[in-house]
Amino acid sequence: MYAVCSAHPSVIAAAVQQAAEDGSVLHVESTSSQVNQWGGYTGQTPFQFAEFVHSTARQGGLPQERVLLGGDHLGPYPWREQASDAAMHKACELVRTCVLAGYNKIHLDASMACADDIKSGPDEKTIAHRAAILCRTAENASEDLPSGSAPLLYVIGSEVPAPGGESLPGAPPAVSPSHRVHETLELFRAAFAEQNINAAWERVIGLVVQPGVEFGESVIFDYDRQKAMALSSALPKHPALAYEAHSTDYQKPAALAQMVEDHFAILKVGPWLTFAFREAVFALSAIERDWLASRKGVRISQVREALEAAMMCNPVYWRSYYHGSEDAMRFSRVYSYSDRCRYYWGDAAVRQELIHLRANLDAAPPPLTLVSQYLPLEYEAVRSGSLRSRAEDMIQEHIRAVLRIYAAACGQHTSHSQSL
Repeated sequence: MYAVCSAHPSVIAAAVQQAAEDGSVLHVESTSSQVNQWGGYTGQTPFQFAEFVHSTARQGGLPQERVLLGGDHLGPYPWREQASDAAMHKACELVRTCVLAGYNKIHLDASMACADDIKSGPDEKTIAHRAAILCRTAENASEDLPSGSAPLLYVIGSEVPAPGGESLPGAPPAVSPSHRVHETLELFRAAFAEQNINAAWERVIGLVVQPGVEFGESVIFDYDRQKAMALSSALPKHPALAYEAHSTDYQKPAALAQMVEDHFAILKVGPWLTFAFREAVFALSAIERDWLASRKGVRISQVREALEAAMMCNPVYWRSYYHGSEDAMRFSRVYSYSDRCRYYWGDAAVRQELIHLRANLDAAPPPLTLVSQYLPLEYEAVRSGSLRSRAEDMIQEHIRAVLRIYAAACGQHTSHSQSL
């Protein structure tokens, strides 16, 4: 299955519709930076995020039993500038909160260096030990869940890409050595035993390794199944595991299908979905300008200007990712694969301009010739009668074009997979 790693309302709504159409499970995950006990950068706690996802699912006609909530990179990452004891204390509090909020799949990620670790990060034994402490916290929290609650599922690993993708130079990331799989599993198994959580070990379903895929500011490193061949055959018979593949955004449809065939059976996607959201919004802004700019009494929305102002006012989410001249950084702020502008769609001024954009186009629907110019895929869907020409519907359809690629790779969207 694929995991939607996003908290954007349009993305979640599109994912609900895709899961409903495919008859599949909606698998949504939030990261420790995105959603945590203090709100994260979205301003949502795990309880609020869970209610937001379930509410969106209900509105889309998707029953709660077909929603799987996951915690991605749950560990000390947001507090890594603190000493490991303090960071782990906060990470345990986050894990407990996620479990009590109804998260059923937990990615235990203690791979990052804290302030008192060496710069290269903790060794694998320490990573496994910290992950086991987080798991014990989750298991203890699960005892407070209602009777009959589904057992927790876990994903482990020590070669974990940074949340949200990385800003990388020209060389692709090295594929994890296959011999490390057994060593990693043995270290984690021993750490779980040390914490007296052997029962939880039987519910470890995924291992994070590096299959050689990643994306950066202006580069995509494509999957090469020949380089990953040894990894594909390295999984043990017990416990029954699959690989969880992070940073699969922007991979070719055929490559994603190959990854699933090669046992990378859990595909994570996030920035590509908000990248598609941005594409649709910018296209609609161009349609609005061409259609309504000369009309008296109509104020054209300023989405792009508001987004740029928000990013310049608070550069913390992009400054260390983008490099080069001012012109180069101005371009990257909105057009890079890293999609750092996704952190700013929740800004109050940006939200207001988005509302104005939708309202303008819904009050005066543009002619299909303009839709064809800027959103040709959505034009075809409107012409076929499968899509209304409302602004938000076209935005979600653009996002679903990406989701259909993942659904096809996972064998969930039959008609599309047959056409690939």
